[in-house]
Parts: sequence; structure tokens; C-alpha cells
Amino acid sequence: MADTGIAYSPSLLQRVSERVAGWTIAVAAVALLGLVVVQGWQVIARYVLNDSPSWTEPVTLLLLSTAMSLGAAAGVHTRRHFSFALLAEALSPRLRHAAHLFQSAVVVLIGLVLLYWGAVLFVDGVHIPTAGAPLPESIEYLPLAISGALMALFAITQMTVHPDVPAAPESD
Repeated sequence: MADTGIAYSPSLLQRVSERVAGWTIAVAAVALLGLVVVQGWQVIARYVLNDSPSWTEPVTLLLLSTAMSLGAAAGVHTRRHFSFALLAEALSPRLRHAAHLFQSAVVVLIGLVLLYWGAVLFVDGVHIPTAGAPLPESIEYLPLAISGALMALFAITQMTVHPDVPAAPESD
């Protein structure tokens, strides 16, 4: 965001969003580390101990889904997602603000779709046990639903504040 020289304090929603984003990144990082540990154990158990555990595949899928989904949500928070930034930057400040609002609205819509269908898919298979691990078959969809909710939260937060947009119309 451009420096306008206007001091502003973050709202409660922004502070909550920042805190949640920090936790989102931390959980995604822990999931990646867990993925390395589980796959490392799989290799050791299979090739050294000659006793391949059956639980590693479903746990790996869950950790991969968690890291990917939460990483995508964190990308929305930091605005490192697909957008038409060059087009928006070529617009006047008012139109740029409108473009950012539209972009955030699209992300909210996508996040809500991911939340809804991720939850539907999770609930649909929660009664089916996973082969090899005491987890529901649909557990990989839970991080998708959570990340959809986080994407919507982060995009709504971005819609509520834009300190780089002037408050009054520009005079010529």
C-alpha cells in the first residue's frame, strides 16, 4: 500500500485477522514439518525395517491438504494470489479502489464456495473409516473448508480498509 502520510490504527477485525493469519501460517508450517517426518518414517520403516506402516498414506494426505489449503489462505491474507494488479495500478485511485473491492469480493465468493463444498464433502464421508488409520475417509476435505472460511475472512478484512485511497474526491 502506498504511504499517504495518514496515520491510521487497525480495527479489531484487522487485528483479529492478523492474529489468525499468523496461526494459519504456523499450522501450515507444522503440517509441512509433519509431512517430512511421516514420509521419513515411511522410508525408514519400509526399506530399513522392512515393515511398512499403513497409517502413513492417509496421514500424509491430511498433512498435505492442510499445508496446501492453509498456505493458500495465508496467500490471500498477504495478497499474494492471482489478480490483475497491473490493470488495477493503471487506474485512477477511485477505480483502483473499486477494482480491489471487486477482487476481494470474488475471493470472498470463492472462499465461501470452498467452505460450503469442503464441509459437504467432509460430512458426507465422515462415517467411512480410512484404511490404515483411525480417521474418517473424508478428513482431507476439512482443511479445504477451513481455508475457505479463512479466505473469506481475510478478503472481507481487506475490503474494510484501504488507507491508500483518498477520503475526499480529487480536485483538478
